[in-house]
Amino acid sequence: MLTERQLEIVLSVVYEYIRSGESVGSRTVSKRYLCSHSPATIRNEMSDLEGMGFLSQPYTSAGRVPTTRAYRLYVDSVLQRSRSKGVGLPLAEALKRKRQDLEGFLNEATDLLGRLTHYVGIGAIAPLNDVTIKNVSFFKVDSRNVLLVVVLEGGLVHHKVIPMPWDLSSDLLDEFSRKMNMAVSGRPWSEVRASLEGYLLHQLSEFSEACRVALSTLGEMVESRQVRVFTGPVSQMLSLPDFQDLSRLKAFFSLLEQEEELAELVARHSVGNGVSVVIGEESQCPELEDCSLVLASSPKGGAKAIVGILGPKRMDYERVISVLEDVASAIEGLEE
Repeated sequence: MLTERQLEIVLSVVYEYIRSGESVGSRTVSKRYLCSHSPATIRNEMSDLEGMGFLSQPYTSAGRVPTTRAYRLYVDSVLQRSRSKGVGLPLAEALKRKRQDLEGFLNEATDLLGRLTHYVGIGAIAPLNDVTIKNVSFFKVDSRNVLLVVVLEGGLVHHKVIPMPWDLSSDLLDEFSRKMNMAVSGRPWSEVRASLEGYLLHQLSEFSEACRVALSTLGEMVESRQVRVFTGPVSQMLSLPDFQDLSRLKAFFSLLEQEEELAELVARHSVGNGVSVVIGEESQCPELEDCSLVLASSPKGGAKAIVGILGPKRMDYERVISVLEDVASAIEGLEE
């Protein structure tokens, strides 16, 4: 349990390190933040805080830098207090004026978020826990393969080529699509899943095997919780002092190239609606040990829209969080 003075020192070190990028000494803390405490008193407290895992010392006689534990304390304090509004409003308004669909909005947002923060912008569309199907379509590919396209409320699209037990005409596939949409369109998947097979087998009894194949594939697609991720340019990251180490840079680029891993990371940490922050090793992802991921989620139709920033642990969390909150609020105002 930290004392009030220790808490103030930790928050001061984090704030100063984010501002300057230099290790922080006791004189700096005393002069700029805790004028009522002497450098000697603060130095002793910093030594204790190092032993407690909140601070580290890069080398002997240097000042201290915050650990992930200290960043977490700082970020939690930012999330708990009221923040300045409107930091990201110009960006949010610029995005809304383009009158794009959700996917277009997020694609554009990743680029603009990167320019505004100098980190990497992230956008994602994820299904909600109970997805609603908007439309199901079957298209003939060849004599034994059919393309199944599923559109969920909110714009998330799944598609997959599935083998059929025999050749099905385009007319029959259109009828299959029509019957399917009569049963599922505009309804939550959990509500129709159990009764759908019986309905289709009754309507299209002579094609029972094709129905079972299609329903099995549809269930896998809808329940896969697939997340589509968009990332903005990374060139602005190259100028940051935090990524002058080539090994760090390689690890960072490696993660961005692994689309499935990045999608899984976003899905795992975008809990509920609002802001979530993952710092360093909290991500349980080796490539992100020196990075932080900030995400803001907003429901949109039958999907969850996510905007985020991926950058160094030494990022301006307060500004990033405010910007993402403004952009997430703009998503709610998009036309369906």
